[in-house]
Amino acid sequence: MRHNKKFNHLGRTNTHRNAMLSNMACSLIKHKRIFTTVAKAKALRKFVEPLITKSKEDTTHSRRVVFSNLQDKYAVTELFKEVVQKIGDRPGGYTRILKTGNRLGDNAAMCFIELVDYNENMLKEAPKKAAKTRRSRKKSTAAEAPATEEQAAE
Repeated sequence: MRHNKKFNHLGRTNTHRNAMLSNMACSLIKHKRIFTTVAKAKALRKFVEPLITKSKEDTTHSRRVVFSNLQDKYAVTELFKEVVQKIGDRPGGYTRILKTGNRLGDNAAMCFIELVDYNENMLKEAPKKAAKTRRSRKKSTAAEAPATEEQAAE
């Protein structure tokens, strides 16, 4: 029985999966946005968000823990210096998955996974639209009728 085994193995062995997630996490930290399949992005989110939370506390121990997962000292320094500056006050939810459709060759669901505070388009607040109200025909014809009567009187 497979009760409570919700882990997505992604069709890979344990070592291959760990290496792939580590490489994808390094690419995400360096480039702030990567293009991948939805299944890999969801697995990557579970992998990288605890690392970002760990990097909020800049101690030797937390750096060693993050390095043991990433195995890339440039990604670790980028994470502890630049990324934490932007998302240090955020309580969680450091990544965003934007679905883009299906891949042409094998119809796999594709998406972008990105660090939340680095997408400039999403950071801009949308201009507030005026509240739309429903208007019935009776009101519009009643409003037009006095105007036409005034024009007729002139």
